[in-house]
Amino acid sequence: MKAEPISVTIITYNEEAKIADALRSVQWADEIIVVDSYSTDRTVDICKEYRATVYSQAFTGFGALKNAAIDRASHDWILSLDADERVTEELREDINRLQTSGFDADGYAIPRKNYFLGRWIRYCGWYPDYRSMQLFNRRRGRFTDDLVHERLVLRPGGRKAYLKNHIVQYPFLDVSQFLNKNIRYARLRAEEMVRQGRRFHVHQLITHPVFMFFKMFIVKRGLGDGLMGFMLSMAYAYFVFTKYAWLWELDGLRRQGRSVEGEG
Repeated sequence: MKAEPISVTIITYNEEAKIADALRSVQWADEIIVVDSYSTDRTVDICKEYRATVYSQAFTGFGALKNAAIDRASHDWILSLDADERVTEELREDINRLQTSGFDADGYAIPRKNYFLGRWIRYCGWYPDYRSMQLFNRRRGRFTDDLVHERLVLRPGGRKAYLKNHIVQYPFLDVSQFLNKNIRYARLRAEEMVRQGRRFHVHQLITHPVFMFFKMFIVKRGLGDGLMGFMLSMAYAYFVFTKYAWLWELDGLRRQGRSVEGEG
């Protein structure tokens, strides 16, 4: 049986510190498509060094950009990778076996090993972190158009399966990057909540961050990760607080009839 070709798709913006490792891990792919939101660093040059085909497109949300990358791919089978992720050799072998023996599902969720400040986080809900299907047939699935926290949705009747070997993710190089990224994501999530007609309530600034910390540190056993688990749980509680602080501001603007659109 002839091996089914695979296109790897990645979206980027100022990822020069991470993108080379991601691209290096998928040099076996038949095609690499990158949709870049006008990076101002060396991201695009690095992508071209690793034989990626690069397209430029303004940021319109993570889901929309991932779908734009899929639309530009030549092959039906897609591996959607983030710039801070790396495909392990074991996962590559699993995918190669599916390519040659035949895919028995329409989309595959892949477990991720997430590292925070250089340490593998085993708890806090971060492992195995089957976030979304990342290997899929584009004729059978598509990402939601969410600004942030997008997910792949299969068409009715589509079959989902799970792979055992990992993608490794290094989402944050330092505390500053973690906080800055979460502030950006909080803003995007707040914009999305406003679009959905969600309203701000004062208690959200207190109850929701407290619940997030309790969920990650106690329910998801973040205490098993020691200090890192505590820091991560606190940081996500802060993310939730920031999200509702943005919602308070944007909801006020909406009530005044003013635009709530940000730069993303």
